[in-house]
Amino acid sequence: MDEMNRKRVEVLRKQYPIGCTIELVSMDDEHAPSKGTKGKVIHVDDIGTIHVAWETGSTLGVVPGVDMVRKPNEEIPIK
Repeated sequence: MDEMNRKRVEVLRKQYPIGCTIELVSMDDEHAPSKGTKGKVIHVDDIGTIHVAWETGSTLGVVPGVDMVRKPNEEIPIK
């Protein structure tokens, strides 16, 4: 892994620590939970995928740059 990717993953791990609650804004996946579904971060892997235990029972991962999540008290960013 190059230095730039390593730093990006470190930032994601600090922004989304294990156990923090997030809310789905959008996900480009036919199996995605509904918009607004909440979940707990399980792990951020070495390529930056945020693995989440969704309240629906799913554990589908979030791909930063493709999917969008937020912490419940954060405003939704404008694309």
